Amino acid sequence: MDLDAVRAFVAAADAGQFQGAAVDLSITQQAVSKRIAGLEKHLAVRLFTRTARGARLTIDGQAFLPHARALLQAEERAAASVRPGSRALRVDVIGRRLAPAGLLRGFHRANPDTPLDVVTLFDVEAAVHAVRSGTIDAAFRAVTQPVGRLPDGVEAARVHDEPIQLLTGPGHALAGARSVTPAQLAGHRIWMPGIVSGTEWAAYYDELAAAFGLTIEVTGPDFGTEPLLDTIAETPGLATFVGEQTRLVWPADDDLRRIPVHDPTPVYPHSLIWRDDNPHPALGALRDHLGAHGGGDHDGATWTPAWAG
Repeated sequence: MDLDAVRAFVAAADAGQFQGAAVDLSITQQAVSKRIAGLEKHLAVRLFTRTARGARLTIDGQAFLPHARALLQAEERAAASVRPGSRALRVDVIGRRLAPAGLLRGFHRANPDTPLDVVTLFDVEAAVHAVRSGTIDAAFRAVTQPVGRLPDGVEAARVHDEPIQLLTGPGHALAGARSVTPAQLAGHRIWMPGIVSGTEWAAYYDELAAAFGLTIEVTGPDFGTEPLLDTIAETPGLATFVGEQTRLVWPADDDLRRIPVHDPTPVYPHSLIWRDDNPHPALGALRDHLGAHGGGDHDGATWTPAWAG
């Protein structure tokens, strides 16, 4: 359906005459008549009765008018969805309970009028591809390859170093510790069934285990966060790693313990990835916000994988 013809029909219905519609649309009266005639032919009905005073809607015209308005509203929403400055900024986060989602919530609190569309892609490879293709505007990820080896036009900047903590149940040998060192974790079973080989988080924990002689087990199906927490609470010989800003809730009876890791503190390097030619104004605002509020709070020496730079 010709939306210009629909627009001429609505304008004529509102003005009550074709000449008034022509003035409103900045076209000639002849053009208005031609567009409406084409629409009537397409619908196979008469939409107006021409009178000495102008144009009056027929019964079919009255029935069509609300739908015509809806068509024009849908057109405007469709255009706005891709119009820089009006469409939502689409950002990928690795998980909605993890630190990048918290960073994005902080940006939203500081910029409540900026519409956001939050998505969760699988890994950094999928995120880089989506940024490059324009499917998303930005992504929070750990970047395992040098920035210079990213696809042309794709940029990345490290925006947040998140300390890693040990999570244990009450019966674990380290449950009473105020903090632990990575060296103290050697020989303890650390269970992380959510690690998927080939992903950036697998690369991080592989290097962490190699650097400090840790045993990180990925065996067994990943049933999600709650079953993992239940198992850690019930099994004295198991612990797991979580990010300091990871949002977790568990029953009081589980009595889980979040124990800081220091000397050095392993930190997970979150980067923001974007296309350098993306014109969305909120992207610049997000980068500025992260520059002012990113970083990460940790004392003393830190450890990151060699590929984090």
